[in-house]
Amino acid sequence: MFTGFTDETIQFLLDLKFHNETAYFHEHHDRYVETVQTPFYELITDLADDMRKIDPLMEIRPYKCLSRIHRDTRFSRDKSPYRDHHWFLFRRAAEPRDKSLMYYFEFGPDRLGWGLGIWGENRELMDQFRKHMRANPAGTLALIDDLELARHKLILNGSFFKRMEIPAEIPARLKPWYTGREIYVGKYNPDWQWAFSDRVLKEVRKDFRTLAPLYQLLRGYVDELQQ
Repeated sequence: MFTGFTDETIQFLLDLKFHNETAYFHEHHDRYVETVQTPFYELITDLADDMRKIDPLMEIRPYKCLSRIHRDTRFSRDKSPYRDHHWFLFRRAAEPRDKSLMYYFEFGPDRLGWGLGIWGENRELMDQFRKHMRANPAGTLALIDDLELARHKLILNGSFFKRMEIPAEIPARLKPWYTGREIYVGKYNPDWQWAFSDRVLKEVRKDFRTLAPLYQLLRGYVDELQQ
């Protein structure tokens, strides 16, 4: 059962940042498992039932959901072998991460946040979303309004086309959604102290449930493209 991250979680990640070497990590691997991997696994496990209610095909196995602590340095100038933070994703089992529709959570010494989004730019999915917006702008807007994102302090973020032509039938409040290249709806800069108790579990669970209608909408468009 997840009861919160600890000061030891942060301390290990800071130590790893300043001793970012294979020998150091191997020497302190047990400490990593105890203070970092285990609480992440507990948080994933405690959210698993909620995620399967949202999508019965959601991947919920902790070792499949949690990011690797090892970095892929093949195409990076930074050759540091380890991350100083972790994230996990809930997405359809066996679907590739790139361009996937996913729930996410990330935590580290300088970050805490969670939400729903698309991993990377997915032009096909966003074009499908735009097609349905044009066909039913009022219905799309009503669904988004029903989410009450502002009340839940959930924010639309990502990258957007600056010169995309927007049809006249698209309401002003839909325009940021219509021009999306890569979109995330998430909680940014929440209370840092939540991470050190089960409060963060309660907040993440609440927000993931709030975003479920948006997940179902976008998931339907993904399924249309896969038919």
